[in-house]
Amino acid sequence: MKDLIETIVKPLVNHPEQVHVDVLEDDQRITYQLSVHQTDMGKVIGKQGRVAKAIRTVVYAAGTSQHKKIFLEIKE
Repeated sequence: MKDLIETIVKPLVNHPEQVHVDVLEDDQRITYQLSVHQTDMGKVIGKQGRVAKAIRTVVYAAGTSQHKKIFLEIKE
């Protein structure tokens, strides 16, 4: 899943080397924390959050087989 997020985000940004995904997992949920270069934040979020929503939709759909709640956080 981490690779999927990086594969989606890296082509969108100007600094793909600074795309990092951290994984926090407990019994009931998995949280993926996406961090990008500060100047790329707007590209990842998109107008009215549309790009971020699309990324979350793909990640949630891909994670349905894991039987845990999946969250994607975009950190500054």
